[in-house]
Amino acid sequence: MKTIEQSAALARVKPSPTLAVSQKARDMKAAGKNVISLGAGEPDFDTPDFVKEAAIKAIRDGKTKYTAVDGITELKEAVAAKFKRDNDLDYSLAQITVGPGGKAVIYNALVATLNPGDEVIVPAPYWVSYPDMVYLASGTPVIVEAPAETGFKLKPETLERAITPKTKWIIFNSPSNPTGAAYTREEIKALTDVLMRHEHVMVMTDDMYEHIVYDGFEFTTPAQVEPGLYDRTLTINGASKAYAMTGWRIGFAGGPAPLIKSMAKVMSQSTSNPCSISQWAATAALNGDHSFLVERNAAFKERRDMVVAMLNDAEGLSCATPEGAFYVYPSCAGAIGKKTPGGALIGNDEDFARELLEAEGVAAVFGAAFGLSPFFRVSYAAAKDQLEDACGRIQRFCASLK
Repeated sequence: MKTIEQSAALARVKPSPTLAVSQKARDMKAAGKNVISLGAGEPDFDTPDFVKEAAIKAIRDGKTKYTAVDGITELKEAVAAKFKRDNDLDYSLAQITVGPGGKAVIYNALVATLNPGDEVIVPAPYWVSYPDMVYLASGTPVIVEAPAETGFKLKPETLERAITPKTKWIIFNSPSNPTGAAYTREEIKALTDVLMRHEHVMVMTDDMYEHIVYDGFEFTTPAQVEPGLYDRTLTINGASKAYAMTGWRIGFAGGPAPLIKSMAKVMSQSTSNPCSISQWAATAALNGDHSFLVERNAAFKERRDMVVAMLNDAEGLSCATPEGAFYVYPSCAGAIGKKTPGGALIGNDEDFARELLEAEGVAAVFGAAFGLSPFFRVSYAAAKDQLEDACGRIQRFCASLK
């Protein structure tokens, strides 16, 4: 049989560790093992009923055909209204794009703009897909650490040092996956002051967790904080997290019209339009009553506080309290160098996550996958009793290490 060689771009790409962890947990469950999966970034809440009803109506009304490549007019209008309402950003419909998920929107923008040698600044810890999408688009990711000592936030002086004449984009994610860290207006302004001195750098903001914040935190986004960046910022958001619509696959963005047009060209020769039914559902979500978010965020906060407290009580772990999203990113530095009762050495955070899954059936994602060790990511988008059980198992596992 002839060997099929993968492309050089694909050879630089790693499979998604978060998806791999979730799949391994599913496989273990199918084999009859008691597994609690805290690997997926997916709300356990259901899609709101009014959104589901809008989808059912769209099906019954025959809205099942091809649509405009980058979104129906009604959804673009809803997106534009959302950006004005929530972020005080004005976009025409020519400045709005809709894609099959936020990931697709990011990828479309990178493919539309990157040439070999172009650099993309990616603060670490990062969402696992950012660097690999840059590779697939022929660019070079420049990983810049935002350590625990800075609250997992990029400092302006660090950003300044990372920018070169080859820098095309910086990817900015707040609240963050995997840490839950969220930048204040003042912290964003310090970064945008740097970017204002480098006119060749474009800004890509991943605001997917905008509505999942706690303790009175006020969300802002770079183009809102610094209007001078408006013409070179792509502000990305979507329906997945706030509206519990992960499987519906709707992401959207506002940005410069020429960029939006180029992204539509990419879609025209790749995915074509997002699912028509999902578009009508997302239109209802954006235009509808958002009061349900208050109750859900209260539940997330309660879970966060319990998980942080229990992980900090685990021997060898240290867990910061995040401002948003539904993740914590505890350090397992105190477990490195120890051995399990079976004699396995915990040499790094990947060993820690693997042995935790094998010993206690708790699936979490190791920190190296996100570009910063020795940590691991726990998603608390799960039922409180499951989280309490999982954290108890983590405590037991840590206590067993010698």
